[in-house]
Amino acid sequence: MTAPIIRTLKELRSLTEKWKANNETISVVPTMGALHPGHLSLAQAARSASDRVIVTIFVNPKQFNNPDDLKNYPRTEHDDARKLAPIGVDVIYVPDVDQIYPNGFATNVSVAGLTDVLCGAHRPGHFDGVATVVAKLFIQTSANMAFFGNKDFQQLQIVRRMAADLDIPIEVIGCPTIREDGGLAMSSRNLLLSDRACINAPVLSEVMADIATGLRAGKPMAELLNVALKRLDQAGFTSVDYLELRAADDLALLDTPSRPSRLFAAASLAGVRLIDNIEV
Repeated sequence: MTAPIIRTLKELRSLTEKWKANNETISVVPTMGALHPGHLSLAQAARSASDRVIVTIFVNPKQFNNPDDLKNYPRTEHDDARKLAPIGVDVIYVPDVDQIYPNGFATNVSVAGLTDVLCGAHRPGHFDGVATVVAKLFIQTSANMAFFGNKDFQQLQIVRRMAADLDIPIEVIGCPTIREDGGLAMSSRNLLLSDRACINAPVLSEVMADIATGLRAGKPMAELLNVALKRLDQAGFTSVDYLELRAADDLALLDTPSRPSRLFAAASLAGVRLIDNIEV
């Protein structure tokens, strides 16, 4: 049985107020829809951890730099509901835009530092849009826990910082990245890849794994990076926004994995921007 889809904050709060009155714990899984097994793993983790589960689907206009990206972003609401049915989520919140950004909305949530690097450096304002909408969803759902994938690790750290700084009483939990058989990190954007691009896309995760192995063996990042960029070019990647080693906590740029760190990448293949990160 599919979970009910609701579209207004009034409907949502009529449910969450009853759940809170019964001392039930609430988890939220914020998404933009076009759900894949990575999203479903988050919903399953939420289901195991709490009494009630809300999955939100909202294609957030404030986090798109390119209007065409917003227009072309896949919207598969009813198929998403079907995929969630076996997990037994309690409700799917698909708010209309005016429920998130009502007429006259004038507030922006911005997290300094963590947003100035990686995707933030290439997509100005993107993470302001993310932080603003996630803050709204945390407050609207009154959730005790929120589940995010490690694939968007920068986003995860930004959301954690935002919730802590604003004293939002919620635990933000990161979950493992789910990958295709070839190693490509699952993403809604993968639906935009051509058949040929799907064959070459796993090269991104392959070169990242090789860099991580090299770093652990003490090889210099510059040498490893040079080889990786050549392989990506040969595989048809037209641009690489970044391929960097950074600290896991504050995203500081590193030359060696001298403290807990992750390797981050963003590269374009056949017009589709792919991102990934792995622990080093």
